[in-house]
Amino acid sequence: MGGWFPLAPTCWTSARRRSTRRRSGNGQVEVEVEVEVEAKRMSRPAVFLDRDGVINCNRRDHVKSWAEFAFLPGAMDALQKLARLGWPVVVVSNQAIINRGLVSRQTVDEINARMVAAVQDAGGRIDSVLYCPHRPDENCNCRKPRPGLLLQAAEQWALDLSHSYLVGDAENDVLAALSAGCRPILVQTGRGVEQLALLRQRGVDSFHVADNLADAVDWIMVSELSIRGGILRV
Repeated sequence: MGGWFPLAPTCWTSARRRSTRRRSGNGQVEVEVEVEVEAKRMSRPAVFLDRDGVINCNRRDHVKSWAEFAFLPGAMDALQKLARLGWPVVVVSNQAIINRGLVSRQTVDEINARMVAAVQDAGGRIDSVLYCPHRPDENCNCRKPRPGLLLQAAEQWALDLSHSYLVGDAENDVLAALSAGCRPILVQTGRGVEQLALLRQRGVDSFHVADNLADAVDWIMVSELSIRGGILRV
C-alpha cells in the first residue's frame, strides 16, 4: 500500500475539572481547581475519489508519466467546489502497473504530487492520495473492491465512513464503498458507462449515477443539504 499522507486528524479538546481542598492559616477552606485538557479524536466524513477516469482521462495503456496525465473537463472546477465543503478529499486508486513492472513507485508518487500541486494552484484541494500497487493475483487487502484503502484512511484520520462518499468509474469502486459502509457514486466518465451496465447485470443498484465529477459533487452538496436541513454555502 502506498501513497502521500499529509492529512492530519481533526481533534477537539475536553476539559476535566479536579478539585483539591486545603485549610488556610485562618481556618478557611480554600478550593484549588485544576483543569486537565484532553485531546480527543473526532470522526468526520470525507469524500474519496478514484483517480483515473474520475479526475483524469483513463488510458487503456495506463498513465505512466505526467505527460500522459490529462485532467477531465470540469474536474478542476469540481475540486474547487469540493474544497469549499471543508471535508477531507482523499484519492484512492489501484495502481497495479507498479507491481506489473510498467512503472516505478517513484514515478507514481511524482504523478500524484504534480496532480495535487496543479489542483492546489487552481484553488482546489486534495488532502491525501492512497494507492494499491498490487496485481489482482497477489490477493492483497488494499486493492479495490476490497476496502483496505478506505479503512486505512478512516483509522489514521478518524473518518466517519458511514457519512462519507466514494466517487468512482468502476464496479471495484462501488463494491469497495459498499464494503466500507460509504455511499458510492458511479460517474459516466472513464469506464463508467460499461461498468454501469455490468453492475446492473449483476443486480447491484445501491449507488448513485452521476454524469461526471462535477455532477457527483453537486449531488453530494444536495444530499448534505437535505441531511442537515440547512444551507450549504459553497
